[in-house]
Formats: sequence, C-alpha cells, structure tokens
Amino acid sequence: MRRLVVLGATGSVGRSTLDVAARHPSRLQVWALTAWRDVAAMAELCRTHRPAIAVMADAGHADALRSALRADRIDTEVLGGPDALCQVAAAPEADLVMSAIVGAAGLLPTLASVRAGKQTLIANKEPLVMAGRLLMREARASGACILPIDSEHNAIFQCLPPAYRCGQEPLGVRKLVLTASGGPFREWSAERIAAATPAEAVRHPNWSMGQKISVDSATLMNKGLELIEAATLYGMSDAQLDVVIHPESVIHSLVEYVDGSLLAQLGQPDMRIPIAHALAWPDRWESGVGGLDLAALGRFRFEAPDLARFPCLGLARAALRDGGHAANLLNAANEIAVERFLNGQIGLMQIPAMIADCVDAGLGHHAAADDDLETTLAVDAWARQWCLRELPRYASASQRSPNPHA
Repeated sequence: MRRLVVLGATGSVGRSTLDVAARHPSRLQVWALTAWRDVAAMAELCRTHRPAIAVMADAGHADALRSALRADRIDTEVLGGPDALCQVAAAPEADLVMSAIVGAAGLLPTLASVRAGKQTLIANKEPLVMAGRLLMREARASGACILPIDSEHNAIFQCLPPAYRCGQEPLGVRKLVLTASGGPFREWSAERIAAATPAEAVRHPNWSMGQKISVDSATLMNKGLELIEAATLYGMSDAQLDVVIHPESVIHSLVEYVDGSLLAQLGQPDMRIPIAHALAWPDRWESGVGGLDLAALGRFRFEAPDLARFPCLGLARAALRDGGHAANLLNAANEIAVERFLNGQIGLMQIPAMIADCVDAGLGHHAAADDDLETTLAVDAWARQWCLRELPRYASASQRSPNPHA
C-alpha cells in the first residue's frame, strides 16, 4: 500500500488520477489532495476519497472547506496557503506525488517533492520548461524518480529500455518524435485562425482538457513546450527532436533507434493510460480504458507542422536552441498572453507576437544563465510584469485587425 498526493486534484488530470487510484484500493491510499479555490469540487473529492489532508492553495478558501467537511463529519485535516502545497508534497508519509497544478504555480511543490526524494509524476509542463535543469539536478542529488505523465513523454518513456531513468541520455537513440493532433485549427486558413474566438480555441477535437492547455494545443505552443520538456527529460538536443501532426491522436510518440528501428506507443486519447502506467511503474495496472480496434480506425495520417500558421511552435524551438532563460521567458509570456486571450483582451495571433517580443527583451535584460531557484523565479516575475506593462499595444493591435500580419 503506497500513499498518494495529488497536487491539482480538481483539474482533469487530478480527477483522472483519482479515477485510476480508486480502481486499486489495495495498492494506493489517497493521502492528500490539493486545489486552488474550488471548494465545492474539493469537498466532493474529500467525501469520495477521504484523504488525511486537504489543501486549498488560496488560504482564504481553507476555512470554507473546513466548514463544509465538518458539516459532513469528515475528519480530513484542512491546510491553507502555498506553503502547505510544498509541505504535503515533501511529507514523510507521501510515497507518490502527482504534480498536476497548471502553470508556474506548480514549480515550488514539484521541486519540494523532488528534493524530498519522492517518486514524482509530472503532468504539468511548466516546471520542467521553467527550471528543467534545476529539477533534474535536484533529482540526481535526492534520488527522486521522475515519471512523465504527458501522453507524449510517457509514450517515449514506455518505448525506451526498461532500465532507463529520466535525466539520462538514452543509449542507441537517434531521434524522438512527438506527435500532435493539430488542434481545432489544423485545417483553418491563417486569416481564419487570426480571427478565432476563445470558444473555438478550447474546442479540442480529441482531448478533454482545461482551457489553458486547450489554447496551447490550438496554437501548437503545447507541442513547443513539450519539445523543451523532452530535451530536459531525455537529455536530447534540438536536432534530435521532431514533431509530426497525427490527427487521430492514437500514436502518442515514437522513438527512432540508430539501427533504423522505430518504436511507437499507441492507445486511446485518454490520460488514464499514462497515469496508470506511472502509478503502477514498473508494473502494469488496469486503467479503465479499453483497447484499440485497429481495423475500425482504418488509417493513420501524418503531416509536417505549418510554422507559418502556427508560429508558437517555432518560437519554442528557438527558445530551446537559445538556452539560458529563453524557455522561462517564453513560458511566462505564454501564460499571460493566453490568459488575456481567454479574457477577450487580445486576439489569438497576438499570443505569439507578445511572446516573441518578451523573449527578445528578456534575453537582453537577463544575460546570465544561472538556473538557481531565486533567478528562475525572478526571470518569471520579470516576464509577467513586462507582458502586463506592454499589454495595451497588443490589445490595440487586436482592435485594429483580427490578423496582426495583415
């Protein structure tokens, strides 16, 4: 029996994790759950899974959760505030930590788990993009085992030799190929993409995800962040990483070996598959997901990504090549830009425009390549402040034309 902490329990990955865990009550105990401010959802999860501890990262909502659980006579201990996230992630009682907090907010608790030597299941891209070198260095020092949950990176992990551990360069591998669905705008013209609404951007054809990651999928920034993540997890260079559009979302990634072999992992587009793999690793457990009917699928399609219509992917690859603080700047600018797009303040194509300008300005302002925590957080904060300060000119561009390149 191993004790599980789920950081970001009310999100889609958190809920899928709890669905898998509930199928194996003799193997996993849900020990702690965390959420941001959704008290009603957290209370319902506590009623179902009865964790020892529940954390509301927004401390102001901890009292409300405490009252709700008290009314139901549930004796879960309730903690509040960002420090409590790190406390449960590093707690001696925790064996497995699922890191599924969206955005940069997931960095500190993920780092706490890694520093404590936990088996850390990383579903949120941002900590690895912001501070990948720091996380991998701390994992080597503590002996923490990092397991990827992103379907693409989990697929790669499954196609590597059984003894492989994240942070090493895999022997005999020529190339890693990440697949992308292409998102909702795969067949749209550049003009139509530029005029896309938030409602259209979050309407993913294959996956059910949160709003931020759905917009990232629509712009292909999600795949760009995954390129940076793959370089960190697997010790690969930009030249050893490729992206191919695969609309069916059945082949989740491929590993090309030096002898010409190409290994792929296939499965339904359901996050419970990579989650079950990581929870059970090195064993295999039932996930609740059925197999594939290959005859019914009929065919698989593959296309090269169009960087003219989806410039975010090119920006991410450039940040990977630039190194230093480029990926951190890119991630922070993207978070602000996507948030402002979802709020209706800027158009879709102002997202890559803001990101490109922020990275250029930031690389000129932050020349040193230090990757300690203090510098990482300072660069992240600088980029967010720059974006908010410069927001009016991108909002103005959105009002003048739905297509900033017109």
